Amino acid sequence: MLLHPVEIVSVHQRNDYSDVLVRNFPLTDKSKINWWLENRDMLKDKYSIPKPASDGFYTVIFWDFGDGYKEEGKYDRRCFDDMKTSKNCIDKNKVFSVENDRDKDILFSVYDGMYRLEKNGKIVKMKRE
Repeated sequence: MLLHPVEIVSVHQRNDYSDVLVRNFPLTDKSKINWWLENRDMLKDKYSIPKPASDGFYTVIFWDFGDGYKEEGKYDRRCFDDMKTSKNCIDKNKVFSVENDRDKDILFSVYDGMYRLEKNGKIVKMKRE
């Protein structure tokens, strides 16, 4: 299997939320988390991600860019108000998200669950309530 590097197509920010549009994002939970850990300094330096609010909280959502920007249409799409064009929406295909909690631990959301990066560096899968 030939691996392609992750391509960051665009970043849209509003308050403490960052939407990152990507291609070739890793497929497994472990590889997604590892990609974040290996690239978080680059994301901070190049894109100012994450961008915490005054209370320190932030959310970063990675979306599969898929077929690119589309008009809103009658579909449930994620649209970006910072783009002044009719094609400013993408299909909602979230591949990964990162946020922090009140204890300042980092939480990773994947398709079927959540993981916590604890202060000791250990990554723990969280149990569903």
